[in-house]
Amino acid sequence: MKHRYLQALGIIIIVLALVRCVFVGENEKSLYEGTEVQGSENSLSAESNFVPPYLRTPVFPTSSKTSSSPATPTAAHRPSRSAFIDYAVAFNDSNHVQLVVAQQWGVPPVKDREDAEQRKQELVYMACSPYYDLAHLDASIPYLVPHAAILLHDIGRAFTDSLLVRNMPLYRIVVSSVLRSEADVARLRLTNKNATERSCHLYGTTFDINYTTFHPIGTAREPDRDMEIRLKNILGQVLYDLHSQNRCYVKYERIQPCFHITVR
Repeated sequence: MKHRYLQALGIIIIVLALVRCVFVGENEKSLYEGTEVQGSENSLSAESNFVPPYLRTPVFPTSSKTSSSPATPTAAHRPSRSAFIDYAVAFNDSNHVQLVVAQQWGVPPVKDREDAEQRKQELVYMACSPYYDLAHLDASIPYLVPHAAILLHDIGRAFTDSLLVRNMPLYRIVVSSVLRSEADVARLRLTNKNATERSCHLYGTTFDINYTTFHPIGTAREPDRDMEIRLKNILGQVLYDLHSQNRCYVKYERIQPCFHITVR
């Protein structure tokens, strides 16, 4: 009798152990499902790596001509290189909108370069940085208000970090326009259809970043067309994130290939 009792008790214990294994296995699976974070080139696990917001790929608006189904709004979604990212839709803040905040955050418009030299207490000199280069400036002066200078620094740093996390060659973004005097704007309007008399560049709050030119760092080679597309996409991701954080307004320009950016 005692022997049968022990046998029955053993069977019950085995059955309960099997049931527990099944349920615990399902629970553990549900806990760890979906914790992997996809990178563009490498896969990072959420367990060991936190991906900062500026390294996550946002979902850009895509052209309806090339995609009939909407993009899935997840942090892991990355548009394929072949997909057409509609930058004109993603970055369409008008000059009127940018002008309002430019007048709010900026300095009074400068008349000419001599006038700009007198504003050094209000403006930050922008000639040198490890995160960006200045193009040859023939229609602007390398000054920004401090608020805008911090934004430009953060854009350049986030762009560099994005390349590092993808194990890509390093490049610097190129700033093609910064503070403009009234004389600069008048001269520029003769040749540039995008230039306006009421330019946000007059206030030191606005800068342009070229999306077709990137300067190689160290052993990196001059970017070919394929690399330019990848770099433009990464720069767009950085700007999209900062734009989503309400740190800036961005306009995608076609005639002069640049992102036109005003700090908020």
